[in-house]
Amino acid sequence: PRFRTRSRTMEAPRTVEDVFDNFNARREGLIKALTTENSSFYDQCDPDKENLCLYGNPDGTWEVQLPAEEVPPELPEPALGINFARDGMQRKDWLALVAVHSDAWLMAVAFYYGAKFDAKEREKLFKSINSMPTVYEVLSGKASAGKPKANKKAAAATAPAKKARMDDLPVVTAAGLRKPSPGFILPADGNLNALNNARIELFWPDDGMWYSAEVVSLNNRARSAKVLYATGDVETLSIDEIAAEGHLNVCDQ
Repeated sequence: PRFRTRSRTMEAPRTVEDVFDNFNARREGLIKALTTENSSFYDQCDPDKENLCLYGNPDGTWEVQLPAEEVPPELPEPALGINFARDGMQRKDWLALVAVHSDAWLMAVAFYYGAKFDAKEREKLFKSINSMPTVYEVLSGKASAGKPKANKKAAAATAPAKKARMDDLPVVTAAGLRKPSPGFILPADGNLNALNNARIELFWPDDGMWYSAEVVSLNNRARSAKVLYATGDVETLSIDEIAAEGHLNVCDQ
């Protein structure tokens, strides 16, 4: 197979801020390819051509190209052969598939650059990245391209996320559910044993949606719970405050 040689040589970002700026510029390029410039992107992904990849560049542009020639490559490579699936799927489904792979690639590149960061720097990088909507969220209309995710109050358990065990949940939980799943709403004075290792859904009043999380530990004395979101965020919640508003659903196992 033929490969390409990367012609764009730029100094590797070294600080958390530089890596995030690099991530965001590449992200903006990918968003343009899949939204406002998707007709051009679609035409370039000819299934009769060899394996093609979608690259977001650090100058905010995008390109459809053959994979890099270097082995191992200079950077993690995006999904290979996106053109082969183009005509075998609905257009919107194909674009969504490319968007999901693009999000994974962006994270891989960012943490490749951040491999030498310490724990605090990696956490700072992740929080900066997680404050921005993903390519998939923008493509699907769940968020606007340049608007950071809203920072809702922690006590109301407002992080929009999926449960860590992705194979147990439908993809729709990334955007929340209009109605809670089968289970029961925990009362304010409810027995916390029901939350032990439970899958729960937390109501977000601002958009009227339920978001999934998993309880990883309980503090019966403080009546609080530590929950894990699919984003990797861990949050300690005041159970009585949330339950008093009827905003905590304990899902059937």
